[in-house]
Amino acid sequence: MKTLAVFLFALALVVPAHGQTSDEEKIRATALDYAEGWYTADAARMQRALHPDLAKRTLGKDGTLANMTAAQLVEATGKGYGRNVPADKQLKDVRILDRFGHAAVVRLEMTGWIDYLELMKLGDDWKIVNVLWERKHV
Repeated sequence: MKTLAVFLFALALVVPAHGQTSDEEKIRATALDYAEGWYTADAARMQRALHPDLAKRTLGKDGTLANMTAAQLVEATGKGYGRNVPADKQLKDVRILDRFGHAAVVRLEMTGWIDYLELMKLGDDWKIVNVLWERKHV
């Protein structure tokens, strides 16, 4: 009986209470808002995932750092560039690589590129603050 009580106590610490969402679920949901917002041209959903001070970076063709802000990414999302990918080809593989305190790193594989998302917990919400990305060479 004592073993069962210890097990149930430990389980209660690990499993979120009914109606509550774990940080891992919130991180995954934020990454999916980013990916699915892009694919569906849902600028509001993209904006919900991003911190306003986001920096999105990649290595430009000329070897310099190419930058995009949250506002530019939300605008590009709204223009519908992501809709060019047919629904059956939309890859959105979310892998939480690490989480500590209020910080998390996610690897998000999309159809034509891989994004490394850095997220921060602000209040109860997780927001993407940085993205480092690279195109897949197919």
